[in-house]
Amino acid sequence: MIGVGKDRNGITLVRHCRFARTPAERQAIMRAIGPVWDGNEVWLLAAGGTLYFAFPLLYASSFSGFYLPLMIVLWLLMLRGIGIELRAHMDNPVWRGFLDFVFWGSSVLLTIFFGAALGNVVRGVPLGADQYFFEPLWTDFRVGTDNGILDWYTVLSGVIALVTLTAHGALYIAAKTEGDLNLRARTTAKYAWPLQLALTVAALAATVSIRPGVLDNYKHHMVGFVIPVLVFGSLAVMLHGILKRADRLAFLASCTYIVCMLVGAAFALYPVLLPASTDPARSITIYNAAAGHHGLSVGLVWWILGMILALGYFFFVYRMFRGKVRIEGEGY
Repeated sequence: MIGVGKDRNGITLVRHCRFARTPAERQAIMRAIGPVWDGNEVWLLAAGGTLYFAFPLLYASSFSGFYLPLMIVLWLLMLRGIGIELRAHMDNPVWRGFLDFVFWGSSVLLTIFFGAALGNVVRGVPLGADQYFFEPLWTDFRVGTDNGILDWYTVLSGVIALVTLTAHGALYIAAKTEGDLNLRARTTAKYAWPLQLALTVAALAATVSIRPGVLDNYKHHMVGFVIPVLVFGSLAVMLHGILKRADRLAFLASCTYIVCMLVGAAFALYPVLLPASTDPARSITIYNAAAGHHGLSVGLVWWILGMILALGYFFFVYRMFRGKVRIEGEGY
């Protein structure tokens, strides 16, 4: 999510007239994310592969139940790839502007859908007795037993994802650029920060209101309260870094915020993987969804090897392209 967030919303800001004002500045933003944007999709594939070998029931239930949004996400990912790759082969400013818009629109919608997906997992889905379900795109936008993919809670989750990753992308661009572009990126993050704070509080309050049980694990294991402390502490460090022009510090604080929000949600739901909004007994958990012992043992070995290769690749790429990008450079 962190990697996907910075490249997706770095380009989301490209179309903002107050952010990248010239073709050269838009090119600089593309150059900042160009070497890493497609590699970040590896984590999406890895997540699906991990579900397949570790929790096959969860894989089958969620991929069939979320079939419609998954198809939408697939098309948006294709449009996103088309937008950034074809842009490099177009000299016509009209075509470049159109492809920027395609990349911007698909990136915004992807961010909202990924946020809404997390909202669906926290809120729960209408699992049947066979632990399968289907959700339409929306019903009446109320939270209940007859949920759609989009309701007021999941839309709120999508909005906070959009604001969070916009600030995250702005901080990444600030850390990778200099001059006026660096200043505008930092200013964008500064203006997004109070909205991010307000939405974080609103999302936490909304989560407790629709699922009071999310506090149970925190009550039984007080160490869990370290997570919300880190969430708000990282927001404070993020603001400090923005105000002090410490771009890397602010970006790392944003990374910490995103990780802690995801860990906090996982901690609150554990051991449930996919809650049932119909009957809690139908929820998919790590116990009833896990593969057999032999399958998990073999899969763990290959998973570790795959992660070592992926992390090694990312370490090499980020080290190779470390430092600031120049507006007058070449590529993308």
